[in-house]
Amino acid sequence: MKLLQELTSSLNRLFLFELEDGNRVESVFYRGDTLCLSTQVGCAVGCPFCLSGSQGLYRNLKVEEIIGQYLILKDRLAIKRVAFAGVGEPLMNWRAVEEAFWWFKGKGIRVSFYTVGSPASKLRELLKLPHSGVSISLHGVEEGLRRLLVPHGGSLKELLSVLREELPKLSLRKRKKVSLAYLLLKGINDSEEALRRLALLARELGVGVVLLRYNHTVEAFGDVGDREYERAFLLLRSYGVRTTLSTRFRRDSLGGCGRLLANRSLTGC
Repeated sequence: MKLLQELTSSLNRLFLFELEDGNRVESVFYRGDTLCLSTQVGCAVGCPFCLSGSQGLYRNLKVEEIIGQYLILKDRLAIKRVAFAGVGEPLMNWRAVEEAFWWFKGKGIRVSFYTVGSPASKLRELLKLPHSGVSISLHGVEEGLRRLLVPHGGSLKELLSVLREELPKLSLRKRKKVSLAYLLLKGINDSEEALRRLALLARELGVGVVLLRYNHTVEAFGDVGDREYERAFLLLRSYGVRTTLSTRFRRDSLGGCGRLLANRSLTGC
C-alpha cells in the first residue's frame, strides 16, 4: 500500500492510496484533527446521489489496509480522531472495521462512524461500542422513499426496530452520540410533512439530526437553497430536536460528503 497523491483545497486534504492489487481508495483530513477513512473499494449501497458507490463494490478492505491509511499519514498530520466515513459501508465489512476500531482505541484515538445501518445485526454491535459518535444515514422516513435514496441499505422497518430496541438501553450521554443523517434534496424529501415526520421520529428515539446540504454530485438531484435549508433547520428545532448543519468541510468540493471515489485517476479530483 502506498500514497500516490495528495490533493488540497482551502479546507480539506485528500489522499489517494494504491493497494497491492492496484485498486485505489481515498482518505480525507478535515477540521484540522480528523482523518476520514475508507473501509471498502467502492460501495454496494448504491445511493444515487453519492459518487462512492457509482461503480459498485470491488472488494472489502483488509484491516491492515484500513489502519494503513492512518499509519502512512500519522507523522504528517495532527490526527486526534478517525471517522469511518470514507468510501464504503463500515457495517458491510464489519469484522475488519471492528478490529481496526479497537486498534485505534488502543492508541487513544477517538473513533466515529457514518453508516446506513445495514446489516442491522452489526448495527446492534456498533451501538454497544465505546465510540465517539454514530451517524445513521436515513434520508427518508417512508420505506419506499428511503429505498429509492438508499437502494441497498436494508429495510427501514428493521432499522427502526433495532434503534427502538437498542437506544433505550444506552445511557443518556451515549445516546447523545447517536444521530440521524438527513440529506435535503429539492422536491424529494424536503416537504414540511417529511420534515415533521423526521422531527417526530428523532424526538421519539431521543437522538439528534444531522441536516446535510447537497453537494451537486449528480445532476438528477438539486440543492434546496439557503432559505429552504434554514426553514428545515428551524422546523426541526421547533420540535425540540437537536439539529446539526453541514459544516463547510462537508460541503467542500474536495472531500465533501458524497464526493469520495474508488479508483480515482491521478489526473483529476
